Amino acid sequence: MTKTYLPPQDSLDRKWYVIDAADQRLGRLATEVANILRGKNKPTFTPHMDVGDFVVIVNAEKVTVTGKKREQKLYRRHSGRPGGMKTETFAKLQNRIPERIIEKAVKGMLPKNALGRKLFTKLKVYKGPTHPHQAQTPETVELKTVPEGDI
Repeated sequence: MTKTYLPPQDSLDRKWYVIDAADQRLGRLATEVANILRGKNKPTFTPHMDVGDFVVIVNAEKVTVTGKKREQKLYRRHSGRPGGMKTETFAKLQNRIPERIIEKAVKGMLPKNALGRKLFTKLKVYKGPTHPHQAQTPETVELKTVPEGDI
């Protein structure tokens, strides 16, 4: 009988990554970010543990979607009161709170339990090219979510 691998706590070196969301496709960006948050890019990946890294996303207002999603994709939220459902399109939410679009996409790709909620706290999304995490010396990650010549 095989036992579940438990990586030693001192071997869990947490890194910080910066990803530029400018001209990136939303779903493909969210998939890569979710994999980094979970730690699936590491050889010490363990499904029931937090072995992932921190991710800082900048230029959240410049993320793109394909097709008619800009006008047709809806984001819903509820106040908890009767009749409190609010609906908003992708374009309106991107103008108002662009960080929320990426946060919702990544959160949907994380586990739906206490581990997923803990992993989500390691995601930092910012509008614009600057972020306050320079002290952590984050590494820049280049993602290829758009095929060449498709922009």
